[in-house]
Amino acid sequence: MILVGLALLMTGVFSYWIVSQAPASSQAELSELQPSNPVGVLPTATPSIDQADAAPETATATATPSPSPTMPPSPTAIPDPTFDGQVAYQHVLAQVALGPRPTGSEAGWATGELIIAELEKAGWQAEAQEFIFNGVRGRNIIGRREESRGPIIILGAHYDTRPAADQDPTESLRDEWIEGANDGASGVAVLLELARILEPDKLQHEVWLAFFDAEDRGRLDGWPFSVGARHMAENLTANPESVIVVDMIGDVGQQLYYERNSDQALSQEIWAVAAELGYQDYFIAEPRHTIIDDHIPFIERGIPAVDIIDFDYPYWHTVEDTADKVSPESLERVGRTLEIWLEEKQ
Repeated sequence: MILVGLALLMTGVFSYWIVSQAPASSQAELSELQPSNPVGVLPTATPSIDQADAAPETATATATPSPSPTMPPSPTAIPDPTFDGQVAYQHVLAQVALGPRPTGSEAGWATGELIIAELEKAGWQAEAQEFIFNGVRGRNIIGRREESRGPIIILGAHYDTRPAADQDPTESLRDEWIEGANDGASGVAVLLELARILEPDKLQHEVWLAFFDAEDRGRLDGWPFSVGARHMAENLTANPESVIVVDMIGDVGQQLYYERNSDQALSQEIWAVAAELGYQDYFIAEPRHTIIDDHIPFIERGIPAVDIIDFDYPYWHTVEDTADKVSPESLERVGRTLEIWLEEKQ
């Protein structure tokens, strides 16, 4: 046994002598074979607690880690909008597929049912507000979210279409009903897509989505404009902080100027958000038209209101107001602007 022990001892001493006498280059080659980092673990600038505690067994000194670099603060960024213009455009097509939709028509009533179904599918409660004007039955539809909180903001659009193309350049067509793809369907489409993507926990306001009937029969058969909006304004059960109307906003050649009857400060807020999103060539921060639209009944009651409208639309009240004149990109610009404005609104 003593001889075996001596043999083992001599073998160990001889091995140590061989390693210690090896050239430095050979030792370097051996060290390069050792992995500097475990497989699948990425190097980090600042070691984790486990890494710091697990010093190599052969280390004779502990290196002081250099301090982590101080990162500059990130610039304040607006949230990523989720409004989808292509989805909104499908809402345009769904309305147009019903045909002309004047107040009191079968297609007009079916449009209201479509709106109610889409609101409920998106988790909103839909309230129907019926009225009679000149013997014709109309219906506003108001969408609310049960979990909403804060001061009320109303987003509104009319869903009826004009029963006569009285502005058509062809005189023989001026008694024809119009499709109303932009003048009617585009504003509804923006509101329905907002119903899908708005998240109440991101908002400081309670949002109502108001779909007005009987806006577009003005100066025909003794009717004024904005019958449905006036009915809602006269029967409000709460006082909204503001009202934003979207009308004729989906055309390919989109030009959205300040409307002169609209609240100036509120308009500037919305157009500033559009500029942040890079839409300043479409939301043009200059006054241009003075419009009678669904915002007027609310302004008359002292409620700040804005009309977002492209009144330079060349197919207004003509038979050429068809779905091919509407652009998903235009719908998206308006929808994303309102989405971010609502999320940033304090």
